[in-house]
Amino acid sequence: MKTLIIDDERLARKELTKMLEEYSDIEIIGEAADAEDGKEKIEELKPELIFLDIQMPGKTGFDLLAELEHVPKVIFCTAYDEYAIQAFEVNALDYIQKPVDNKRLGEAVRKALKYKINKEKLKQNEFLTSEHSIFVKDGDKCWFVKLADVRLFESVGNYVQIFFDKNKPLIHRSLNQLTERLDERIFFRANRKQIVNVSWIESIEPYFNGALIATLKGGEKIEISRRQSVKFKDMMSL
Repeated sequence: MKTLIIDDERLARKELTKMLEEYSDIEIIGEAADAEDGKEKIEELKPELIFLDIQMPGKTGFDLLAELEHVPKVIFCTAYDEYAIQAFEVNALDYIQKPVDNKRLGEAVRKALKYKINKEKLKQNEFLTSEHSIFVKDGDKCWFVKLADVRLFESVGNYVQIFFDKNKPLIHRSLNQLTERLDERIFFRANRKQIVNVSWIESIEPYFNGALIATLKGGEKIEISRRQSVKFKDMMSL
């Protein structure tokens, strides 16, 4: 499992790297000393897992995650205990306090490896396409919606808003959770906040700094970020 360590303390990075040598399924592909460096390394190296400190010079670990379009699985590794609830609100796999205990680290690593195995099984057996239907409940209202009719998923805090017909219900999911379930050839992650159904795109126009603007048949205008625009063009080209 390709792993990146992000911590402003060099000795902490080295110690964690040494401890992780015990786990043959964990491959350390790099280190970063702050959030900005971490963001660059994530975009370049595309790790499956990151060990992430919270309090670092400049931006925090939470700030880093908020800036990412595709978030790897996260194990927080920090000297503070007061951020645990916030950590699990961003779907962290685990939260380890420093100094890192070998037994506690082993539990976190096993969670990460189990997640990877389950994800691979999900891709093989349960990938959702436009032919599937989903049950949606928002308050007292319920729908059974064919995914082909969903034109947009949009992140709203700890919820995702689903756009179909004239309805826009909220579900208690993260956009990253949906990304793992949906076929990206149909449901494309346009940016950090939105997944768009490509069959609902009516037109596309160039935008600032290499990005694109997609207009949906429902009228919404969606920015496809510069980095995702490259992926979108490759995916949709012959």
